[in-house]
Amino acid sequence: MQKPAVTVMIKAARQAGNTILRQFGRAEGLNIVEKGRHDFASEVDAQAEKDIIRELKRAFPDHAFLGEEGGQLGKARFTFVIDPLDGTSNFLRGLPHFCVSIALLDGEEPIHGVVFDPLRNEIFYASKGSGAFLDERRIRTTNRQELTGGIVITGFPPRERARIDAQLTAVRQLMAEAEDIRRTGSAALDLAYVACGRADGYFEAGVKPWDIAAGLLLVREAGGRCCNFRGHSDKLLHSGQIVAAGVKFADPLQKLMVSSGYAAAFD
Repeated sequence: MQKPAVTVMIKAARQAGNTILRQFGRAEGLNIVEKGRHDFASEVDAQAEKDIIRELKRAFPDHAFLGEEGGQLGKARFTFVIDPLDGTSNFLRGLPHFCVSIALLDGEEPIHGVVFDPLRNEIFYASKGSGAFLDERRIRTTNRQELTGGIVITGFPPRERARIDAQLTAVRQLMAEAEDIRRTGSAALDLAYVACGRADGYFEAGVKPWDIAAGLLLVREAGGRCCNFRGHSDKLLHSGQIVAAGVKFADPLQKLMVSSGYAAAFD
């Protein structure tokens, strides 16, 4: 059964999703801002975030907010971390793969998480200690133990292009064993897909708290493990790196980050 906070978060995510869908396929009429090299946002991102915050504030007026577009709003024990449109580049190009991501933190610890794919009408949600779900169905990570035969998702974020050689070395080594690699363009959905077993693992650098807060809780509650490239799970939201996978698959994937030299690129 959904926790009350999750019910409110899902309602907020659906409202944002409706805002996003109304503008999907109409990028030529949107005001688009380049936040950094190859890093874009649009007025849809900003409006979706406002929709989320407005709905959440009605139920939780004393909570703080950390949004990709609006930054930090207030300080409190409990903070909602929001990515109103994860996969903006996909959205702007008409690629049908993006989502809304909302997490609630107690201090630095995610306790509730929601990832909503408005195009597929899929709601992924989790609460700490209560499992992870896709709609009303409990989900689990895969039991794969070795890299052989695995499907792994990664990303190539613009803010990490200086380390691209190290990442490509890791990808090259991974492809010698894994079945294949995917690059989808939405970190939150990548993590949701690991949580429900659509992929065996995921790794990426350059991630921000709003990219991964909801997704890492999904993976953990689905029986998986999340850590940085050195295998540490403390302060993961602010480490800028993540490896996420089923418990048995996480170990060889994380060790490959080290053996390939990719982890050392951040030392």
